[in-house]
Formats: sequence, structure tokens, C-alpha cells
Amino acid sequence: MTDQALAGLPDKRQVAASFSRAADSYDSVAALQRHVGGELLARLPAELALRRWLDLGCGTGHFSRVLSQRFAGAEGVALDIAEGMLRHARPLGGARQFVAGDAERLPLREASCELLFSSLALQWCADFPAVLGEAERVLRPGGVLAFSSLCVGTLQELRDSWQAVDGLVHVNRFRRFEDYQALCAASGLQLLTLERQAEVLHFPDLRSLTHELKALGAHNLNPGRPGGLTGRARIRALVEAYERFREPLGLPATYQVVYGVLRKEPS
Repeated sequence: MTDQALAGLPDKRQVAASFSRAADSYDSVAALQRHVGGELLARLPAELALRRWLDLGCGTGHFSRVLSQRFAGAEGVALDIAEGMLRHARPLGGARQFVAGDAERLPLREASCELLFSSLALQWCADFPAVLGEAERVLRPGGVLAFSSLCVGTLQELRDSWQAVDGLVHVNRFRRFEDYQALCAASGLQLLTLERQAEVLHFPDLRSLTHELKALGAHNLNPGRPGGLTGRARIRALVEAYERFREPLGLPATYQVVYGVLRKEPS
């Protein structure tokens, strides 16, 4: 099965460079990322016993440190495509190894882990079937892939506001939830749970939202995005368009989060 979102996702070299630049600012604005990762941890099977786990897309290593505490005695590997994130994470510990690598071509042996944990990283992978295939290869029989990702509808308010201004691509594209359903079903892994949950953040103004996206390294990375500086008139028009969404708590920014837990069939 081909991944329908393949052509619309950013070049992974740009993703790596953007997140490397954001390594020092990421944790200061990562409240949603912490919440989503915690929700993913709560979805892990209760009976899971580990000798080795992989934090796939470890970022600054926050959840590597959480996993090392939860599964004391197990060997941890933290992997990320962004070298800057690994340089930030390595001195803080948590994993035994910190590895630069790609989720679509994992630098790990077959059947070497009981858990692949990946929170808010796989939305940047253009070839999701390859990610699932690598998970099946690397997991031991009975091992678990637990991931959170983002799907269509994420930052829809910002997307609609830009559409009203110039109709160009200013907001990152994401897969449809239905694509995650189809690809997981076709993966050869046993699907334990797959669900979508909306998380809404509120900001006092548009500048606060765009500052957070830049600090996370998750601002517009799409191919076909407009180049150059955005003029003042267009920014004013964008602010006016976004104000239509204002709620009592502020300007909403909706994230459509996908939670998936899959298991490799026991031998």
C-alpha cells in the first residue's frame, strides 16, 4: 500500500536541521508534547516486561529519562534524526546509547527490542509503511510499538486563516486519520488500539502561537511553502482572519493527536 501523504511531507534533512536549531528552546514550550507523551505511556500494556527499549524520535530526551525510571534495569536506546537534539539529550542521561538515525531505516538488529516508544515524531516520516516495517523487524515477538502522531485537522485554525489571506501553503501537512487506520491494519502487526483525540491550546495572540511553533522547530516545513519575508499587510490580514476564532480563553490552536499501540505476534 502506498502512503497517500508521501508527496506532501517535508524533506527529512530540513526536519533534522529545524529541530536541531530548536534543541535549546524546545523544552520551554513543550507542554503539549509532555501531555501527549504521558497519555501514550498510559496506553502501554500493563504486563509489558522489557530488556531493551527504543525511544524513537527522542528529541531532548525527556521521555528517555521517564522510560529509564519506569523500566529500571532495561537497556535504553534514544534515537533521533536531529543531531542537535542528541547533543542536548546525551548529557542528561536516561538511555545507555544515543544514536543518530532514521525511523524508516533503523540502525538496530532484528528482534532486538521489546518496546518502540515514539511520541510526536512519526508525523515527519514520509514513508509510514517503512516505519511500521522497521518496527516489525526490530521488535522481538510479543514486543510493542506505541506511537503518538498528528493527523489532518491539526492547526486547522491557522491553516484556514492563511487560506483567507493568500491560499498558499503556510502550515505543515499531516496524514488523514483514515490513512493511519489503513496502514496500521496492513502492517502485519496486531493492532491493540488506534484513536484520535483533539487537544486545544489557547494563546493570547497570534505572535505567541507562531513563537511557540518556531521554538519547537515545528513551524512551516512544507515543500512549496512561500519563500522570503512575510509583509506587514499580510500579517495584519492573518491576525484579522485568526481573530474570528477567538474564544474566552484566547486564540485556539487545535492538535488532532493519533495514539496507536501495536504488538508483534508472539512466536
